[in-house]
Amino acid sequence: MSRNLITRRTMLRGAGAAIGLPFLEAMFPRTLLAAPAAKVPVRAAFFYIPVGMNMEAWRPPKTPGLPETLAPLKAFAGSICHITGLQQKNAEGLGDGAGDHARDGAVYLTGMHPKKTDGKDINVGVSVDQVIAQQVGGDTRFPSLEIGTDGGAQSGNCDSGYSCAYSSNISWRTANQPNAKETSPRNLFIRLFGDPKARASEAEIAREASYTRSILDMVNEDSKRLRARLGTSDQGKLDEYLEGVRAIEKQIQGAEKMAANPPPNIELPSGAPGDHGEHIKLLAAILAAAFQTDSTRVATFMLANSGSNKTFPSLGISEGHHTLSHHAGDKNKLEKIKKIDKHYIELFATFLEKLQAVKEEKGTILDNSMIVYGGALSDGNRHNHDDLPILLAGKGGGTVAGGRFLKMQGQPLNSLFLSIMDRLKVKVVQFGDTAKRAAL
Repeated sequence: MSRNLITRRTMLRGAGAAIGLPFLEAMFPRTLLAAPAAKVPVRAAFFYIPVGMNMEAWRPPKTPGLPETLAPLKAFAGSICHITGLQQKNAEGLGDGAGDHARDGAVYLTGMHPKKTDGKDINVGVSVDQVIAQQVGGDTRFPSLEIGTDGGAQSGNCDSGYSCAYSSNISWRTANQPNAKETSPRNLFIRLFGDPKARASEAEIAREASYTRSILDMVNEDSKRLRARLGTSDQGKLDEYLEGVRAIEKQIQGAEKMAANPPPNIELPSGAPGDHGEHIKLLAAILAAAFQTDSTRVATFMLANSGSNKTFPSLGISEGHHTLSHHAGDKNKLEKIKKIDKHYIELFATFLEKLQAVKEEKGTILDNSMIVYGGALSDGNRHNHDDLPILLAGKGGGTVAGGRFLKMQGQPLNSLFLSIMDRLKVKVVQFGDTAKRAAL
């Protein structure tokens, strides 16, 4: 049993570093008679995929089981709601003509039709993650985190007269102010845990100039003092968590060495791995650590910008993703799109695996999360914004039953967001174009 009560906001501190802690038994008061139920937070994250999908390989098969694209999620099938039939009507032209990819990104989490402009007068709406952050974000160090693999301009014409701000952002603090996402694993790590290169004094700089200092070295004394106050179970949780932080550090250091000598004609975000999939996995590992330490409870993750034309050499695909999305029914192109779709799902499964591995007072982090995966575009060839490819992973702290296929024919995607916000105790009457809640 823990010797002393530790507050939920306790952090390990050292010169230039501050590390949040995972959930520990010592954070909850106990009596001789019984231990009261712990109030484990519920997290929400919204993953965005660009340019639509091969929908035939996404939809449920005629026989029981997961469709081919979702096969990598088999281990988490009991925590997944596979949803079809949702739509985002405000992603359609509505008289504005072309620009479906910009609208795909802008409308996905806002549910509002963006003003067609490439000037400073951008306007779309507040995104669901920010509505949540406004009401629950005050309980954590970071009200929300915005993550992505691509940078992007915040002005200029990126899609048929639509501002680049619409293509580069899915998180909007206000109707005309997007939240720029973090693409550098190192910068994201520093925001959460501090700078490993920080020093307390010039003497310390000189003494340690010969090697790169670890975050864990910097908080070593504080972690020893804390460990002495913990019971055996909590000591194990602390050790496991700190080992995970160090593993992320090593990944970042390795990625930075590779980025220092990138292949020709490839632009890399600072400190990012050259491989797109490895970049995603590293950012996702840091996001999982942010949830584990309760540094934030709300996040967005753009796997690529709207209209992305990335190639996938690791999959043997040299054509751009956007180019392939205009498949015109070509079987070879559709097969390549299916391969890309499955690759993204494999990366998503890696993130879910990290959440599932961390036990909390009640279940796992995945059990206490609601993770939306999808976008506001289904068939990229036709630029359809209905029958959207949407997944909901996690059990929302026991409020969502997984392992189901849900057919929500014609309902707005915003109705799903309203149901998620209800489970987070976020008070909102209407979101986007609806006040109706989706049945979960």
